Amino acid sequence: MVWETVSVCCCLFILFLFLSELTGFIATEIVNELYVDDPDKDSGGKIEVNLNISLPNLHCELVGLDIQDEMGRHEVGHIDNSMKIPLNNGDGCRFEGHFSINKVPGNFHVSTHSATAQPQNPDMTHIIHKLSFGDKLQVQNVHGAFNALEGADKLSSNPLASHDYILKIVPTVYEDMSGKQRYSYQYTVANKEYVAYSHTGRIIPAIWFRYDLSPITVKYTERRQPLYRFITSICAIIGGTFTVAGILDSCIFTASEAWKKIQLGKMQ
Repeated sequence: MVWETVSVCCCLFILFLFLSELTGFIATEIVNELYVDDPDKDSGGKIEVNLNISLPNLHCELVGLDIQDEMGRHEVGHIDNSMKIPLNNGDGCRFEGHFSINKVPGNFHVSTHSATAQPQNPDMTHIIHKLSFGDKLQVQNVHGAFNALEGADKLSSNPLASHDYILKIVPTVYEDMSGKQRYSYQYTVANKEYVAYSHTGRIIPAIWFRYDLSPITVKYTERRQPLYRFITSICAIIGGTFTVAGILDSCIFTASEAWKKIQLGKMQ
């Protein structure tokens, strides 16, 4: 009877551990590593950027995107793949843009620099809905700063202030089980706001995104537990459980025999 009870408990315990190991074997794990390299060599030295920002107190005809970098690029009023959506009955604007930047330090900024006539007091208060680089990664077990400025609210700032967002862009690679790679970029950010002046007076405010690239690449790789490790674990579970069960049964049997001797008065 005792051995049957121990056997049932052992079987239930083995079943529990087997299901735990099976779940771990079926599930994939995400392994990350760091290395120094440019992972996306086929990009032509470009990074795709997605920007979505609202300026609720600046007319759309005044809003523009300018791009500069250390390779000599200086583009004022970039309009390709961009859209302006009027807000607040035309008093404000939502700017959505998809553009590319070179993999060198530089900046892109939202300003009134491309407007035909400069406003006297441009209001640069804003909300950033999205700023991301590269492919969009939606992986459950990967949590990173792919859209670190999402929800940045500067509506209570000085309307005449410029805003500087200093970005450190980190290349990120995600490789799935099939070996397919997707290239994205995380970034850290620091920001400041200020009213700038020169010898000619106040400088027209803007929203600056100044970026530099990290030489370190983060790589996430999907992996599954090898079959041999799964089989080894199952064998260890079965062998270990029955070994412990044998020890328990021996202890119970010895204790039972000793108790019988005590009951019979044979124990000295």
